[in-house]
Amino acid sequence: MLFRSEMSGLLALLDDVAAIAKVAAASVDDVFGQAAKASAKAAGAVIDDAAVTPKYVSGFEADRELPIIWRITKGSLKNKLVFLLPAGLLLSNFAPWLIAPLLMLGGAYLCFEGAEKIAHALGVGGKGHEDHPPGADEKVIKDPAKLEEQKAKGAIKTDFILSAEIMTIVLSNLEVTNFWMEAGALAAAAVIITVAVYGSVALIVKMDDVGLYMAKNGNLGLTRGLGRGIVRGMPWFLKALTIIGTAAMLWVGGSIIVHGMEELGFAGLGHLIHDYAVAFGHLVPAAYVGAAEWIAKAAMDGVFGLALGLVLIPVGEKIITPLWRAVFNRKDAKAHA
Repeated sequence: MLFRSEMSGLLALLDDVAAIAKVAAASVDDVFGQAAKASAKAAGAVIDDAAVTPKYVSGFEADRELPIIWRITKGSLKNKLVFLLPAGLLLSNFAPWLIAPLLMLGGAYLCFEGAEKIAHALGVGGKGHEDHPPGADEKVIKDPAKLEEQKAKGAIKTDFILSAEIMTIVLSNLEVTNFWMEAGALAAAAVIITVAVYGSVALIVKMDDVGLYMAKNGNLGLTRGLGRGIVRGMPWFLKALTIIGTAAMLWVGGSIIVHGMEELGFAGLGHLIHDYAVAFGHLVPAAYVGAAEWIAKAAMDGVFGLALGLVLIPVGEKIITPLWRAVFNRKDAKAHA
């Protein structure tokens, strides 16, 4: 009887351990599922991050491109995990009411950034948001190591702004029930996004080298032709990525502002966009109604984002950017003193 009782107790214990293991596994799956779902919501800022970063390795020797990207990647992870993750958790648990305004502030920044890119492309202003003033590179161009350090620091500063927006978007879209799952999901999203962005950047900047190698060393005419096609196509691909990134920024930024206005009680614009999207959906066959409504809403969010961004350009160029440069240039001067 004693043996049977001990066996029953042992089996009950093993059953409890198995149940705990199942719950833990489900929790891990939920953490990564939430991270992946929330990360997808940050598409606009993520695409912009991938589109912006390749410029920081232009002009360097091919063997320095990947080390520079790795340096920026480590800086991006530090931005997200050391600075922004704790800040996000503090906000979520002690000041959740601040998340929506901060999200709207980030959305406004995306609108500004996208509108400024368009203005710059059209030659209408849009030149005040460069990472450093013209002529800054010439001061250190004779020392490649210093130029590399300067470019990496500039990229990490820019990444901090985009990472703050990405992490805020991710945080606002998490559906978790406790602190540790929220922390785990936010950390997982930070790593997933960083690896995706800078892994893509590494592939993009090395595709020219891959194409050249294939063109010169390919055993088949098809391989050599493909290599030449890659070399010729990369500039067009980068332009397309920039256009897609800009459109995504305006769309995401505009939709964030519209949604934030609805939360604050100003739902008129949101309802108007919704009604027009539904009306547009009725113009297409039933099978395509959902897609048509989504496209119409995204387009109207993007137009609103562009209009808001154009209004914000003078504010960003005349006030925010000079303050940003003054703060960080002073820090850099102290660091080199």
